[in-house]
Amino acid sequence: MSKSVARPPSPRGLTRRGLLSAGGALAVGAFISACGGDGGGTASSGGGAWTFTDDRGKKVDLKARPRRVVGYVAAAAALYDFGVDDQLVGVYGPTKLTDGKPDPQAGSLPVDRLEIIGNAYGEFNIEKYAALRPELLVDNMFIPNELFYVPAESKDKIYALAPSVAISAGAVPLPKPIERTAALAAALGADLNAPKVAAAKARFDKAAEAVRAAAKANAGLKVLAASASPDLFYASSPNKNTDLIYLKELGVELITPEKPSKDGYFEELSWENAGKYKADVIMLDARTQALRPKDLGSKPSWKELPAVRAGQVIPWQPEPRFSYDGCAPILEALAASVTSAKKTG
Repeated sequence: MSKSVARPPSPRGLTRRGLLSAGGALAVGAFISACGGDGGGTASSGGGAWTFTDDRGKKVDLKARPRRVVGYVAAAAALYDFGVDDQLVGVYGPTKLTDGKPDPQAGSLPVDRLEIIGNAYGEFNIEKYAALRPELLVDNMFIPNELFYVPAESKDKIYALAPSVAISAGAVPLPKPIERTAALAAALGADLNAPKVAAAKARFDKAAEAVRAAAKANAGLKVLAASASPDLFYASSPNKNTDLIYLKELGVELITPEKPSKDGYFEELSWENAGKYKADVIMLDARTQALRPKDLGSKPSWKELPAVRAGQVIPWQPEPRFSYDGCAPILEALAASVTSAKKTG
């Protein structure tokens, strides 16, 4: 990983700066079929050769379907939502909170039966990873060719232990990484026609239409996606963050920062300039490493933001779990917030 802050403000950035119906399932199945061998995966039901081409364009060729999969926690949780279970043996990234409970990014993962080889950025225990005898590493990719939470200084050693698959999670609309995760899950043996998957797909589609309807009904409502650290306020770009791209497509009027960072994910603002963009609603990063509204009482500029004064600050997950199960509740909550919000200007 590069040393620059990238994508939705990463833990590294915040730390360095102080910071369906059956039809729905069939639609997923149709996507998998459309992928063919060039963007998806193939595996013999009889246990034959297994291949999958990831979003780096790299093709993994194995003699058999991988049975021991290690993944970045959000990627593993999304695969679990699609029905991948017994093959998951280890995770890294925000998995458990300090009180021992699962981190929200772990979703429904049975974290107590998985080997946690790192719970925060920079914590990737190569010895534990090697001991798991991994056959496949799965991760999200916010920057081309960089696997999230895989430390740059040890990536060569990590990649030497097992082939890896990357799912692109930046500069593409939200349905794309969900579909690609579904394709990988199917290649790993998950049944995308299962009732649970079908129901989640239907819920996601309904929630997306609810967002579209809410945005249309409350046209002119200005929304800013942001993240807070002790020293900086990050205004996130709807041209780079996958969920924001999709919300914009659905009609949500998201504020686009004028001077985004080199990677394009957000503009860094000092707290003195936190009011640069006048938003009616603020979607504030709710990940474990980010500051929440309760942490920002000492920031006078925070208290003066129109959305804060109006009580219109809502949680935001810059790293959604790329499954229909993971994203449907997010869209539902946003639809409700957009429907009830008032213009502040």
